Amino acid sequence: MADHILVVDDDPQITDFLQRYLTKLDYRVTTVATGEAMLEAFEAAPVDLVILDIGLPDRDGFELTQELRRRSNLPIVVLSARDEAFDRVIGLEFGADDYVTKPFEPRELAARIKSVLRRYRAPEHEAQESTANAEQAFGPWALKPVQRVLVNRETGLDAGLTTAEFDILAALMEHPGAVLSRNQLLDIARGRASYVGDRSVDVHIMRLRRKIEDDPANPRYVKTVHGVGYAFSGAG
Repeated sequence: MADHILVVDDDPQITDFLQRYLTKLDYRVTTVATGEAMLEAFEAAPVDLVILDIGLPDRDGFELTQELRRRSNLPIVVLSARDEAFDRVIGLEFGADDYVTKPFEPRELAARIKSVLRRYRAPEHEAQESTANAEQAFGPWALKPVQRVLVNRETGLDAGLTTAEFDILAALMEHPGAVLSRNQLLDIARGRASYVGDRSVDVHIMRLRRKIEDDPANPRYVKTVHGVGYAFSGAG
């Protein structure tokens, strides 16, 4: 079945265009103009990815991103007319998987959608690779690659990692003790089609530490190697 994309934007020219363009790419597309209509759409049918404008008439798009992220790890691509670095950082910090500015190149947006969905769905195609998908433990946590979740072994609760946060942690754990540069982590966690910038990796690391470290300011597991990148420590 085709992936279902929910487009949330109050500009009818954008929603009409994306409806036609993404449908031609064999996606199922639903368009709505408000945050409340978006929440109603989730109740009506399963959604595989959300394209979310931050400038909605009834709700702040960043707050909606944060609300969606608290509910699930559903892929979110933020769409905005604002190109300031601050807004990009806020979008990522609130849990978006990617950030696209208007006006956008349709093929670039399509590439980003494909990249995010591919990363999100990767375990479905790799379930037979037992070594790569073996559960890994560190401290109170268990990383489960097939389910793409990080679970607290003591409480059974999901840490609620975003797609990018999960991919960054998995990459670091795959090379324990090795230092991975920001560019390497960008390649692994976001793909070449995504916005490239050191700050975006730092935001993902900051959010990840808040979720897994007892003291995010003095991390035990995800270490900073100043001037180089990040390394994983404390497996087992």
